[in-house]
Amino acid sequence: MEGKIDDLDKKILSIITRNARIPFKDVAAQCDVSRAAIHQRVQRLIDMGVITGSGYTVDAKQLNYKTCTYIGVFLEKGWMYEEVVEEFSQIPEIVECHYTTGQYSIFAKVYAKDNEDLKRVLNEKVQAIRGISSTETFISLEQRFKREIPIV
Repeated sequence: MEGKIDDLDKKILSIITRNARIPFKDVAAQCDVSRAAIHQRVQRLIDMGVITGSGYTVDAKQLNYKTCTYIGVFLEKGWMYEEVVEEFSQIPEIVECHYTTGQYSIFAKVYAKDNEDLKRVLNEKVQAIRGISSTETFISLEQRFKREIPIV
């Protein structure tokens, strides 16, 4: 059982991904096992790397980040990816960064206070990075839902 995920693990994951703050006693009751069993299972899932973090989700709009944007990044040379990602990691407004196939080398998610702030982030921070030849910006008008992958 060390490296395998069984049905009980999947049920636990399904419950805690819907509500990370649910008490283990409630998870145990739903799974019909002891609280200690839940604790051991969750710790094992963490040790296996199945659960990679925990925390709270912050509503960016409540902190005045009203503009959610995705940027497609074209690189001068593909090998510059690591350098650019390192620079991106230093920009707090960039909250996700993906190395992609297709038109863009990098696709990143950016939060800004408003369009003027977005312009500042793009012009003064993103496009100033050595190795970026150009960017394409997509403003999200609305996020309808966000969820974890299905636990099956």
